[in-house]
Amino acid sequence: MKKKYYNDAFIGNKDITASFSKYGELLRLYYPLRDYRQYSEYFYVGLKINDSNIIYLHNDINNHYKQYYTDKTNILNTEILNDYFNIRIKQTDAVMINKDVMLKKYEFKNENTIDLNVNLLIHSKAVSSFNNMVGSLILNDSLVQYSHNFTSAIFSKEPLYSHQLNNTDSNINSGMIYDKDYIGMSSDSAISYNLGTIKPNETRGFSLFIYMQYDVDRDIPTVEEKIEELRKLSIDKELIKIKNSWERFFDEHDTLKLKSDGSNFQNEILKIYKRTILYLPLLMNTKTGGITASLEVDEERDKSGRYSYCWPRDAALIYNSMNRLNFDDNCKKFYEVFLKRTQASNGMWEQRFYTDGRLAPCWGYQVDETATAVWEAYQFYKTEGKIKGKKQTKFLRDNLKMLERAIDFLEKYTDFVLGKEEKEDRVKADLEKSYNTKNKDEIYKHSSYDLWEMNEGVHLYSLSAIYGAFNAMIKIYDEISDSFTNNRLKVDAIIQSKKKMKEEMDDIKSYILKNLYDDKKKVLVRNESDRLTDISIMGAIIPFEVFSPDEKIVKNTVDQINMTLRTYLGGYLRFQNDTYIGGNNPWIISTCWMGLYYAKIGNIREATKCLKFVVNSATELGLLAEQANSDLNEKWVIGLGWSHAMFIELLNTLYKKNKNLKDL
Repeated sequence: MKKKYYNDAFIGNKDITASFSKYGELLRLYYPLRDYRQYSEYFYVGLKINDSNIIYLHNDINNHYKQYYTDKTNILNTEILNDYFNIRIKQTDAVMINKDVMLKKYEFKNENTIDLNVNLLIHSKAVSSFNNMVGSLILNDSLVQYSHNFTSAIFSKEPLYSHQLNNTDSNINSGMIYDKDYIGMSSDSAISYNLGTIKPNETRGFSLFIYMQYDVDRDIPTVEEKIEELRKLSIDKELIKIKNSWERFFDEHDTLKLKSDGSNFQNEILKIYKRTILYLPLLMNTKTGGITASLEVDEERDKSGRYSYCWPRDAALIYNSMNRLNFDDNCKKFYEVFLKRTQASNGMWEQRFYTDGRLAPCWGYQVDETATAVWEAYQFYKTEGKIKGKKQTKFLRDNLKMLERAIDFLEKYTDFVLGKEEKEDRVKADLEKSYNTKNKDEIYKHSSYDLWEMNEGVHLYSLSAIYGAFNAMIKIYDEISDSFTNNRLKVDAIIQSKKKMKEEMDDIKSYILKNLYDDKKKVLVRNESDRLTDISIMGAIIPFEVFSPDEKIVKNTVDQINMTLRTYLGGYLRFQNDTYIGGNNPWIISTCWMGLYYAKIGNIREATKCLKFVVNSATELGLLAEQANSDLNEKWVIGLGWSHAMFIELLNTLYKKNKNLKDL
């Protein structure tokens, strides 16, 4: 498969997510889920002008590019000037709101002094495997690419000029394709359209539909009917509908109501803010509330364990920020559908899932996944109350059993880690040894991975997350205890549970001070083995509040972080000796984390420095990556949901402290 590590732009609707390069090339086309299935191996569009070979719109030495979104929408525009033929092209890409159709509109303007005879070619290769082979079919002047459970149709209102279903690579560079066959076994095929002669200063338009169909609805007669139905639509009218829909969506979620004073800094803030509101829905599963971490960048795992999955922890932290932007309905679905569907019988959540709730490939478990889900339930309850003007205790009551099962698992894990587990029953042990019936629920005795999924053991961040979960559950019980006044057994159980969790919280803090504290340097360390400085140490302060930001131990730790993790441009590394993607790269999450700390202690100047680094790291379209190299030229995983969420958290915190962004 072609290596495509950088998604530069995104469009979509509730079922389709597509990514593009900064040159307007379609890179990935996911349907019907954000994380399954990726259909497009490549989708090249080119021109044959007069007697030239093919001139690819996304890749020609004579092309110059400008790319931007229509304001407050997910409509992507790519302007291309080919200065050899002096032809200017505007490509507009969008996905229809209520139909599984991507629209591609082109405008070609001849800025030359001679006539230009233009033929447009499309070379499309679908992802194919021996388990799901792709074939091709010319049907009703369209290119249909299909597998056992998946079909796409590429067509225009204009008639096809030519097509080639097999061996397309052998001659497409000439700009000439031809084939006698109407059906073939190839996964890559090409079609062309004759745009005719474009005279000097004349503009010619052309539009393309890409229709997607999945699973039970997939049959050729239905596809043919859909092609005819869609051909009757006006592309311009549909683009207006898409524009209006996204503008309404943005206005519904623009809760911060940020305004610009005209400065470049604030304009860039607003660009990222707008893109966050419009981009994150393209990662959300509207049926389950699951969120994929990002659109995939590394299908073959050359550099990572892949990204296009839903980590319960990441999703909970993303919602913690995005609920401030009126995404509370999605968060409620995350608890009531996704988490209920994915919770194991022992109360825990595994490392990662597909957004529909199916278990994804994992390599261990992280106890903070479970802890963060409990912690965020109370945060959501608080935020929803502020949004709707009243406390929504029904949400807590509806999810109580699920949260209690999670707490039970966390208590077992904590007791085991802290050495509080009761001595093993010798009779039970002998029986298990004799009959090989080891308790399958004792997964809490396994080593947990850390936040970064690299080290197994006991970690400060993980214990802090558990501390936060216990604290949140105590508050949840306080909010809903009145619901059980007629149930004395439940009231007694709540009292005992709260007592147990308070004891656990005290024990966790004592354990941290004894085992995760460097007595010589007077600083917190990340785990019991390597004891390195790690930005995740800040989780003990924000958001889980094991320690107050004013405590001496915290101030010492922050000084240590600044000495070891801060880069010369003001961004922060994840941890000492990080080697991932070359290492020594500041992370957006890390930098926002430190910005939140400074904002919390009232040091707006330092918090703003962190915000400025994040803003400077953004792409031209306002997208945030996972990490950027030291000079900000190279970025890894553009469009990381967690980065965007942390940006909103930092921006919201600063905005609450200072309504006038001009003063930042």
